[in-house]
This record gives sequence, C-alpha cells and structure tokens, in this order.
Amino acid sequence: MTAPTSQRPVATSAEGTPGPRDGGIRPTRAAAPPARERTAWFVLLVGMLTLLPAVTTDMYLPSLPQVAEDLMTTEAAAQFTITGMLIGGAIGQLLVGPFSDRVGRRLPVLIGVSLHVVISLLCVVAPTIGALATLRVLQGLVSAGATVVAMASIRDRYTGSEAARIISRLMLVIAVAPLLAPTAGSVIAAAWGWRAVFVTLALFAGVVLLVTARFLPETLPVERRSAHGFAASVRGYPELLRDGRFVALAVIPGMGMALIMSYVAGSSFVFQTEYGLTAQQFALAFAFGGTSLVTGSQVNAALVRRTGPLALLRVGLPVSAAFAVLVVVVAATRFGGVAGLVGSIWLTTAALGFVMANASALALSRHGERAGTAAAVIGFLQAGLAGAVSPLVGVLGGDAVAMTAVMLGSMVVAQLALALGTPAYRRGARERLEPESLLQGDGAVPAGAAH
Repeated sequence: MTAPTSQRPVATSAEGTPGPRDGGIRPTRAAAPPARERTAWFVLLVGMLTLLPAVTTDMYLPSLPQVAEDLMTTEAAAQFTITGMLIGGAIGQLLVGPFSDRVGRRLPVLIGVSLHVVISLLCVVAPTIGALATLRVLQGLVSAGATVVAMASIRDRYTGSEAARIISRLMLVIAVAPLLAPTAGSVIAAAWGWRAVFVTLALFAGVVLLVTARFLPETLPVERRSAHGFAASVRGYPELLRDGRFVALAVIPGMGMALIMSYVAGSSFVFQTEYGLTAQQFALAFAFGGTSLVTGSQVNAALVRRTGPLALLRVGLPVSAAFAVLVVVVAATRFGGVAGLVGSIWLTTAALGFVMANASALALSRHGERAGTAAAVIGFLQAGLAGAVSPLVGVLGGDAVAMTAVMLGSMVVAQLALALGTPAYRRGARERLEPESLLQGDGAVPAGAAH
C-alpha cells in the first residue's frame, strides 16, 4: 500500500525516501517528463506565467517620469511603484507556495491572474501616488501565483541538469518583456497617457488567464499533494530554512534579481535624465540589454547537460561579478558614453545566464517533496531581495554610479553566499550539491522509478 503524501514522506512514497541527507530525505525524483514534442508547449505555458509579472514591470517603466509629473510626486515615490510590486510578490509567494502543495498548481494561478486583471483596471483610476503604490503592492501579491506555479511545475516534472536546462529555456519566452514591453509601453503612454498602460496590462492578463485555464496541465496529482492543512504546510518553512545549503543557493538568484531590478529601477532616470535619451531611445537601449540574459541562458541550456549546473554556476558567478566591477568603472569615468555603459551592463547580465537558472535548479533539487514551498522561498528571496536592494539606487543619488554600485554589491553578496554557504569550491562538491544529477543522468526520471 502506498503511504499518504505528507510533508515528511516515507520510503514507499513517490515524494522521496529516508536517507542520510539533510532532514532525512533522499533526493526526490521528479514525475515523468512529457514527450519531447510536448516540452516546447509546456515551456511556453509556464513561460507565459513568468512573463506576466515581468511585462507588468517593464511595460510601465518608460512611464515613470510621466507618473511622477502627473501625480505631483518625487522620482523616488514613482520608483516605489516598481519596488512595491516586488515586495507584494515576495509576500504573496510565501502564501501561494504551501497552498499549491496542498491544492495543486492550477487553482492558485487561476485565482491570481484573475485578480491581476481587476487590480490593473483599478490602477487606471488611481487618484494619488499612494493609491497607485498600494495597488502595485497588491498586484505583486496576486501575481505571485504565476511565478510559484511556473517554478513548481518545472520541479514536478524535471530535476538536476534537465531542470536547469528548462529554466534556461524559459528565458526565450521571458525575454519578450525587456525586448518589447518598454517599447510598447512608451508608444501607448505617448498616445494615450500612462493610465492606458494598465488597460493594456489588464487585457494581457486576461489572455494569460484564458490560455492557462484551457491548456495548463495539473503537474501535481492528488496522491502527491500535501495531506496536511495549510497552516501545517506553512510550518514546513522552518525545515527549509534549517538547510543552510538550500538557503545559500536560494539567495544567489535573489541577488541576481536584485542586480537586474536595480538596473530596472534606475535605468529610466539614468538614461533619460543623465544621458539625455528620449523615451523611445531608452526603450531601444533597454531592449538591447534584454538580449543579454537570454543569450547567456541559452548558452547555459546548451552546456548544462554535459557539465552540470554546479560547474557552470561556480564559473559564471565570479565572471558576472568581475564584469560588474567594469560597469562601475565605466559609469564613474563615462568611458564610452551610453554605448560603454550599455555594453558593460550587457556583459554582466549575460553572465547571469549561467547563475540564476543553475542556482535555482540546485536549490529545488534538495526539497522536491515540497516543490511549491521551496519555489516560494526562492521566489520570495528574488522579489524580497530585489525589492529591498533596488531602492538603494535612489537613496544613493539615483545616478549611474549609484545604480552600478548597487549592482556590484549584489554580485559580491551572491559570490559570498556560494563560497561560504555551500561546498561549491571544495572537494566533493558535486556529490554534495548534485546528488540527483549523479543518480539520474540528465535529471529526468520516470515516475515509477521513485518506488
């Protein structure tokens, strides 16, 4: 007889078997992966979910100066409508993660995207910067379901190198946000004002809702769901936090997102005010920057099966930190002007393509028995650290030096987390951090092999 699923699975459970690892749980095997011809469709579906929060941020970016002027507020207050959404997303993910482990993946995302439509329409009529900032925090809160479900669904089906490869492939979809969203947002705002941007976001969320409701598969079957109530599921967080290696790995993509959002929060003012670019020129520069992460991530996807996520992570992270030093030097000296700054930022974020997906996959591999909760911690740290760090750009002056200094600081913290919080640079690191990859080859295992 198969034992019921719980937060502490037993040997006959598909969730994992007792073993010597942290918490007494051996590496959890993923559910059977879909057929190759269906993988691209699955990536597109979960990509749409991760795309929604990104588009909600990036389409609105060129409107920040217009919002500050129209609502008679400061640049810092306008920037908070970006960071406030991140803070809301961080809190929301902690609620959605255990909920999705309990009820499955589809219901949380359908609720969240539906509320996203409503809140986008309320942003259209926001009378003050306080009201708009509050709505943006709520928008981040309800969008959390999309992010958690995307990551947890990948972990439900894949693990190890294969999970890192799939997460990297997501960048092909996510790249649409920085490539197209700012340009579309600047055109819409120029023609009809910044409030029309939120009408567009409501329509886009409506499309995502219809597509996911019709086609998104349920990747967590009933027999693999948590048998405990929601309150008991939430109590699984302390166990995750006691796994120091998981926490260190989860911090790394969080600091990577802090770097990205520091650039996002400061770039519109740096390039338009300090460097004199128009809204359209800024959108083009921002779009070019968006090609960097997708380029790095696709190279990572091509290499990760052969080398493993750990090998790429421990090279990619120091390379990104070194390029971040270059960015600060270029910003301080104005060497190369706009082209020099954009080019050095491009190199830094391209190297992140070898960091965020691999660190996330390694972290998720440690706690597949509660993939939703683990994904929530990773997502919380991404949104929370980005939301806490990116306002430092404005606090430090909001200029190019301030923006790039915060970006460099983010990479320094990430490097320290990897070096001090994990055995990544020590003998036997792969056996300790990639147990599933060693057991499973490419990381995809038939469901029946878990028994």
